[in-house]
Amino acid sequence: MDFQLVLEKLLEAFKKDHILYALMEGFALGLFGIYRATVDLDFLINRDDLEKVHKIMSDLGYERAHTSENVSQYLSPIEILGEVDFLHAFRDLSKAMLNRAEDKNIFGGKQRIKVLRPEDIIGLKVQAMVNDQMRWNSDIADIEKIMSLHGKKLDWQIIEEYFSLFNLHKIFEELKEKYHASE
Repeated sequence: MDFQLVLEKLLEAFKKDHILYALMEGFALGLFGIYRATVDLDFLINRDDLEKVHKIMSDLGYERAHTSENVSQYLSPIEILGEVDFLHAFRDLSKAMLNRAEDKNIFGGKQRIKVLRPEDIIGLKVQAMVNDQMRWNSDIADIEKIMSLHGKKLDWQIIEEYFSLFNLHKIFEELKEKYHASE
């Protein structure tokens, strides 16, 4: 996948059509200093923009491989365009994530992109690991990497809310103790 080419096309279309979006998952983690191999792009979008996003993706030659209330997956028959996945924001919590997204430079400052804040990436990882126990180890490892690099700057109240949603208070307290600078 040619990330720069795909992001150039997507960001231009998102801007033109006033799509509220935020980059998340693997590529977003790299912007916060956590590098891993990734083969696709993942975005959080407002569910109200689904039809516009579908048109954008179709116009770019992507085919919708899957869609549900929560997610849409698009694949391109052209290898360099790869796969782009969308998580649909329709609950207050996920809409708040979109509103908190930060602008980041990518590709040496050639482009700017909206990216979920580290706290919100943690929140999605908490949800993912609770929903799929097979992801627990990799997601908790990502959470700990985020906390180790950004612990002093994180809004721990937001993080606590995510862990509390899934009754993971003890794990939150252990992580906070380990990675949060004393106040």
